[in-house]
Amino acid sequence: MVYYEDKEIRIRDLENADIPVIVKKELAQGWHITEEKYLLRLRHREEVGAIALAAEYRGQVAGYINIYPDASWGPFGGKGYPEIVDFGVLEKFRRHGIGSKLMDVAEEIAGKYSDTVYLGVGLHSGYGSAQRMYVKRGYIPDGSGVWYGESVCGPYAECCNDDDLVLYFSKRTRQED
Repeated sequence: MVYYEDKEIRIRDLENADIPVIVKKELAQGWHITEEKYLLRLRHREEVGAIALAAEYRGQVAGYINIYPDASWGPFGGKGYPEIVDFGVLEKFRRHGIGSKLMDVAEEIAGKYSDTVYLGVGLHSGYGSAQRMYVKRGYIPDGSGVWYGESVCGPYAECCNDDDLVLYFSKRTRQED
């Protein structure tokens, strides 16, 4: 299914054929990634109704985003709120509006399920541009503190500043009816 299309950007369902292309480009960027992450998103589409999207820029796969309509983890887990998970734009395609359009589409989809959407963002410097973008888009910290994996990282607890160390943010997608 195609969710958005203009002269340069197309947002559509993620396909199996996209996975090796994305992984190859991410590895070339120095990221530590495997195909399993993306295969999991496709499995979750079937198992839990997740929505896995890909972005194309001028016909080339350029990014991805996933929406879990009723996520079961994080501070809003099991409360009927959708979560945006695993959002990325390949470095060579950044600064063309692809990330903003992916977020627009993801928020529109999330708004069909709830008036609030949430996401977790990593805390190390690799997430700096994402952190700024979420704040500019109106996301605010949920107030539960820093999470590591599946649970809140307690005050003064030691933790590893890797991709599992996140701060959760939420945003209203629409006004209540």
